[in-house]
Amino acid sequence: MEAVAKLNNEPTSPRKMRLLADLIRGMKVEKALAVLEHNPKHPAVPLRKLVLSAISNWKAKNDGADESELIVKTIFVDAARVIKRMRPAPQGRGYRVRKRSNHVTVFVDTAVEPILKVKKEVASNESKVPAIKSTLKKKANSETA
Repeated sequence: MEAVAKLNNEPTSPRKMRLLADLIRGMKVEKALAVLEHNPKHPAVPLRKLVLSAISNWKAKNDGADESELIVKTIFVDAARVIKRMRPAPQGRGYRVRKRSNHVTVFVDTAVEPILKVKKEVASNESKVPAIKSTLKKKANSETA
């Protein structure tokens, strides 16, 4: 069962945060934390804390489950409020400065579940394969006759 963690109104531009989000998307959580810990970009610190929060949320949902197979299933960054300021410019003008912020949402889940679902689907379809083959042979024989 997946777990969610959200970070709202982080005062970093969404573009800078997306660079790191794209970097860790789909990674195992341990590797993602290591990447974020050693990344020099300033949004790495709050993003690392957010991933740790998502892990603890997952632990709370799944009591006693093994967290070694956790992956960053989904991560996305949305734009948040923009604070507008004025900066003095030549000849009495003012330039607008936009201080951007963002919302980050992280979903973590185990990587094993989708594989098990696919195996179950394949196993259920394998039982249907002989019946399908026999109907295809019958159709082919009737068309050639």
